[in-house]
Amino acid sequence: MKKWVSILFVVAITVFALTACSKDDQKAEDNEDRENKVSEKSQAPKDVYPLTGIGTNEKVDQRIVGVMVNNHSNARPQTGLSKADIVFEILAEGKITRFLALFQSEQPEVVGPVRSAREYYFELANGYDALYIYHGAARFVDDMIKTRGIEHLNGAYYDNDGHLFKRESFRKAPHNSYLQFDAVVDVAEEKGYDMKRNYESLPFLTKDEISALEGEQAAHVEIVYSTNPMEIVEYDYDEASGKYNRSNDREQTVELETKEAIQADNVFIIQTHHEIIDDDGRRAVDIESGGEAYLLQKGKLQKLQWENRNGRILPIKDGQPVGFVPGKTWINVIPSSPGLEQSVHVSNE
Repeated sequence: MKKWVSILFVVAITVFALTACSKDDQKAEDNEDRENKVSEKSQAPKDVYPLTGIGTNEKVDQRIVGVMVNNHSNARPQTGLSKADIVFEILAEGKITRFLALFQSEQPEVVGPVRSAREYYFELANGYDALYIYHGAARFVDDMIKTRGIEHLNGAYYDNDGHLFKRESFRKAPHNSYLQFDAVVDVAEEKGYDMKRNYESLPFLTKDEISALEGEQAAHVEIVYSTNPMEIVEYDYDEASGKYNRSNDREQTVELETKEAIQADNVFIIQTHHEIIDDDGRRAVDIESGGEAYLLQKGKLQKLQWENRNGRILPIKDGQPVGFVPGKTWINVIPSSPGLEQSVHVSNE
């Protein structure tokens, strides 16, 4: 009898010890899970830049600044474009395109050369609630800007003042006026503009959604704005970086000072109605009605629609916004005549 009691005692002690160990192991696992969650939470960025989807621990409350950047052959390479979150490329007069560069997540020291305003550009800037910066405009365009209450800085009033704008000697006018970006906030606030904003983020893809991207292989894309004079834009996919390198008229687009390549995580090509409105070749460009579009991401092309939703130009599929890859975006706007199929050439080489 004593033998059985001893055996039962040993079994009880063993069960108790195993149970205690199991509880200790579970407790350790629970503590590790809590620590991992705390660690992940502490490592997660506090905020996200709304135009790039990139996380940051800095407070994101700076206003977007939209700058008109010259793309005449005599103005290349430009300065500051690599820092822009979004760049719109649209025809100005003739067959030469011009850029509206939207800056928020990064702020370059200098941007330019800066050129004159157009209605569709300032309406785009206003749609993103950006401060609009340009250098000069036709009188009727200036009147539009003032009448519609577009908050702006016109370089014609600060021409070569050495503070907001500077004329550089290595280029000839009108291709030599450069914005001194550090002065923007001070000058804008002197005019009574509020340079603090909280923006709703654009739609962005998750890592899993990026991995699952589908579409036509698109290693090389050519956009023909004009063949006489030549105005051809190319995007070449760089597998190492997962981004597209841009070229203009067969020359790679780079920063003037550093020769850094201009790259885009998203290339969004949209077609819309263009119309010549005066003898100088100025255009009206429809940025409201929506239409067909191509979206290039990670070496693949999707055929989608575009819509203007609350002032922002978005890719749309089955009535729903399509997410961007976090990073930089170039939006090329082309005339609906001849349109995407005639003007955009895609290959996998």
